[in-house]
Amino acid sequence: MNEPIHVPQVGAPDPELETSPIAEELGDDLEVLRLEVPGEPVCLFNNVSYPNGQRVCSGTGLYRCDYGIWVREGGCDPDNP
Repeated sequence: MNEPIHVPQVGAPDPELETSPIAEELGDDLEVLRLEVPGEPVCLFNNVSYPNGQRVCSGTGLYRCDYGIWVREGGCDPDNP
């Protein structure tokens, strides 16, 4: 049985607040963002800073901070992991 995910629920990105770029998948999208965001030590989500490697839930998506870019890793829906 899967353990529940215990990461902060940050809500949806607010366009009025600063949020680091979000890559929905690994691949070309991430590589393009890498050129724009050269290895930041933190990611921002709605003006809150999270260290590299931190995971957060936004809606039903699980995202990991990867040197200034949020990378989708899966889902946070406890009923559909």
